[in-house]
Amino acid sequence: MASEARLERVYRVLSGDDSDERACEAIPDSACTDVPRNYVCNVGNGAASKLAEQIGGPNLVLPWLLSVIGAPALIIGFLMPIKQAGSLAPQLLVSGQIRRLALRKWIWVAAGVIQALMLLLIAVAVLTLEPVLAGVVVLLLFAVFSVFSGVASVAFQDVTGKTIPKGRRGRMLSNRAAIGGLLTLIAGLVLHYGVGDSADEFTYASMVVIAAGLWLIAAWLFAVILEEPGATQGGRNPVQELAEGLRVTRDLVGYRRYLYTRGLLLSVELAMPFYALHGREVFGGEVAALGVFIVTVGLASVISSPVWGYFSDRSSRTVLSLSGVMAGAAGLVALLIAALPEAMQSTYAYTLVFMLLGIAEAGVRLGRKTYLVDAAPKDERPLYVAFSNTSIGVLALGAGAFGLVAQLFGVNVLVALLVLLALLGALAAWWMPEAEEMIASG
Repeated sequence: MASEARLERVYRVLSGDDSDERACEAIPDSACTDVPRNYVCNVGNGAASKLAEQIGGPNLVLPWLLSVIGAPALIIGFLMPIKQAGSLAPQLLVSGQIRRLALRKWIWVAAGVIQALMLLLIAVAVLTLEPVLAGVVVLLLFAVFSVFSGVASVAFQDVTGKTIPKGRRGRMLSNRAAIGGLLTLIAGLVLHYGVGDSADEFTYASMVVIAAGLWLIAAWLFAVILEEPGATQGGRNPVQELAEGLRVTRDLVGYRRYLYTRGLLLSVELAMPFYALHGREVFGGEVAALGVFIVTVGLASVISSPVWGYFSDRSSRTVLSLSGVMAGAAGLVALLIAALPEAMQSTYAYTLVFMLLGIAEAGVRLGRKTYLVDAAPKDERPLYVAFSNTSIGVLALGAGAFGLVAQLFGVNVLVALLVLLALLGALAAWWMPEAEEMIASG
């Protein structure tokens, strides 16, 4: 009873739900009493996984690590496209199979353990192999990591739809991001002031190992979520799932517009490593500079996630549009800094780019997840999630061309392209229907 009372108090603080009569819209009535526990465990899972993504992921640390050991820039440029394509493209293959399971949380748990194992192997590879071979092995291991990240994503959104009431999901996602951002902020400060500039590849590899441990913690927290058994009827094979996804896309104008928006705003989620490499070229490879950038990204999540979560529960469409504008502003600031005399360029000035981009990326992630969980019919939610993710994953396969654009035309041209795509994504989001109107749009 005491533990349940503590969970209830934590839940009320995080969610802002002060009502003793809890409304449990869009989840089974039998799951209503489990909401505090599930909410808190889900937030803890997100905080651990978000921190893991920042200290051992492809946004900042892995590009920095591969650069330190001397891996070619072409290999580094493929990290984010592999992340997006690997995590998104295969989802249509598994969504129909996930629907056959009454309890879907164990899919996320298994995927989290495998992701931890892949990070451990990545750390071993960069410490023992020659630079080019290490880079190739890291890409292969990270591709496996990304595939299981995608499998977990389908399960996560379905479990969230079953265990967290509508009207609390955006806030829950924002709590995950904000607490993960706060922990990232602390990690960046430790890196900046505690390690300094005397780091080698062992320091960066150690960060990847710590990230693996965080994935195991996240898996445990997801395992203790109380999930009601769901319907197992209607499972489809991948061909049937694809056909059904194409039918939904053809018939629902609102869903098509969501896909257009997400495709354009993919540029926001892919942008961070390119800015990280640009920052490393400008300011050198000191770990202190990396610490400053990690602090900035963490601070961006802490500041923006509660705001994005609040507004996502009211209009996730607006959140996506504003996020595109923010990302465009980040690129414009980067171009302005690049045009300044070298004496006026500093690490701290460049952090504004990461601040704006971090705010925008948090908004895109939170807005698109909230939109689709709220908009999709509960019995077909895995289909809507998986088809959109697979479509965007296929599109992400071509994003390796971003690195080629930077190499052939220069990073400033790439940044200008990212600005254009982000602003077009903002317009496309504004054109979408609100989430509750998506099904009616057909």
